[in-house]
Amino acid sequence: MKQTILLIAVSATLAACSAQESEAVAAVEAEAGASTHVLADLGGKPEGPIYTKVAGETVALSGYDAVSYFGDGAPVKGSEAFVVRYQGYDYHFASSANAAMFEADPAKYAPQYGGYCAWAIGANDALAPGDPQVYKIVDGKLYLNFSKAVAEKWNKDIPGFIAKGDTNYPTHSPEEHYATN
Repeated sequence: MKQTILLIAVSATLAACSAQESEAVAAVEAEAGASTHVLADLGGKPEGPIYTKVAGETVALSGYDAVSYFGDGAPVKGSEAFVVRYQGYDYHFASSANAAMFEADPAKYAPQYGGYCAWAIGANDALAPGDPQVYKIVDGKLYLNFSKAVAEKWNKDIPGFIAKGDTNYPTHSPEEHYATN
């Protein structure tokens, strides 16, 4: 009888420990999965190349919050907690409200020319990285440039460079990526 009671007590203790361990593992897995949480996948395919720091990565706009460019302050980095996938690329946002605004109208907020330098694509039909801190909103659209010096060149004929960029960019394959060779 004592052995039966002891076996029941040991079994109950093991079951309780196992349940606690399972709960702890589930909590760790949930926390790890929450670090990158895609709130929405809007689908679609890119119309041209999208700039990422490394070919094959999917984080667009260097992780900056695309909606933040259209506010009163400076653009801010987004968070992996608020991600919207658009045309196969992940856009990070600083808040769920900004993610929802992007989700409602991604074409309004996504950078022109896939985040590549607006001057390079307009002036030279070339892909060059866009610096997310060197930007201008023109007619409600976000344009990035490679550097402040390049932005000064772009500022001299913004309408002309946009017209040429709008013609040049679609001729580039979505698989293209800026290379330093």
